Parts: sequence; C-alpha cells; structure tokens
Amino acid sequence: MNNNVNTSQENSKVYLEIVKQLRHMIDSDNLKPGDKIPSERELTERLNVGRSSVREALRSLELLGLIETKRGEGTFIRDFKGHRLVELLSTFILQDEEAKKDVHELKYLIELDCLRLIVQRNNDEKLNNFYQKVLTTDFNDEEYFFNIVTLSENRLILRIWLILKDYHNALKLVKPEAPKEKYIALIEALLNKDQTGIISSFNSLRKLSSY
Repeated sequence: MNNNVNTSQENSKVYLEIVKQLRHMIDSDNLKPGDKIPSERELTERLNVGRSSVREALRSLELLGLIETKRGEGTFIRDFKGHRLVELLSTFILQDEEAKKDVHELKYLIELDCLRLIVQRNNDEKLNNFYQKVLTTDFNDEEYFFNIVTLSENRLILRIWLILKDYHNALKLVKPEAPKEKYIALIEALLNKDQTGIISSFNSLRKLSSY
C-alpha cells in the first residue's frame, strides 16, 4: 500500500517537473509555437528520471493539447497563449490520477450553471431559435450543449467548457446517450423558466441524482 502511494507521488512529481521544465524553456529560450522541444532521451538526462516516466508525461501533455508529436520529426510546442486554462487544469489533473474521473462531473456542473444563466439572461428569442432547431434537425450531445453553453453568454465559461469537453473526449470517458425528447424537455423547461423542471430535466438527461 505505502509503496503504491509513494510511486504515485513520484510519478506526479515527474509530470509536474516536466511541465515546469517546458515552461522554463519557453521563457528562457524564447521558444514559440511550432518550435521543437528536447527529445525523450534529452529530457530523461536533464531531469534525471526514467525514460518511461518522461514518455508517459509527454503523452499526458499531448492529450492536454500543450505539445504535439510529428512522426519522424519530434515533439513541438503548441500555442501556449491559447491554452493558459489548459495549463492550470493540467497542473491539477496530472497530480492526481483519480481527478481524471471527476472531469465529466465538473463539465456537467458547468452545464447546469449555464442553464441558470440562460434563465437570468431572459433572451427568449435566441432560446426559441435554438428550440426550433432542436425540433427540426438532428444533433449530438456535444452540439446540443455547445449551444446551451453559448446561450449563457459567458465567454470564459464557454472557454472552460470547451477545454473540459476536449479533455473528456481525449480520456474516452463514457458519453451519455439520451432520446431526443429529453433534450427537448430541457429547452421547454428553460422557456417556461421552470427552475425545478430545468434541474429535473438536466439530471434525467445526465442521469444524475437530484441536487
């Protein structure tokens, strides 16, 4: 038990050290998006850690969208300026394997807050337009909730949700499947400004217990 805990803590330190090292290289060497970072072997020597740990850390950073690997060419920096929130999220997630399981829950809580904001915005015209679109066209869960989050008219929340959505997809977590009627019921509750109905419809859609 203790050995497993110690191993987990050591792996977390390795991940964080590589994140710090990459940030240091970007700042000190004035690296830009598209520039190449040191190889696995070079990072292994510089950080004095096992190569397998470096490989796993780089894989995690790639899932987060901070770096990208091109076969036969090496690993390159992606646009960090566009991923400040990803960096903050990764600093937390990479410390705790269990935190990955919480990504979907946080995503759902943000969606629920967006529903509350939509009611406060009182923009029935946009909501009605979305309602008609849902009634007459096909869509998937991701498209539906992208529209919901957009209707909250909070750009920061949208940005956070998009990051969580991408990370959720990268982890290949189980995605909810629900009949179209459940999605329609949620919008109808929004149009009626039925707080209880909104929460009930959302929980049913996401198969969550009532708050």
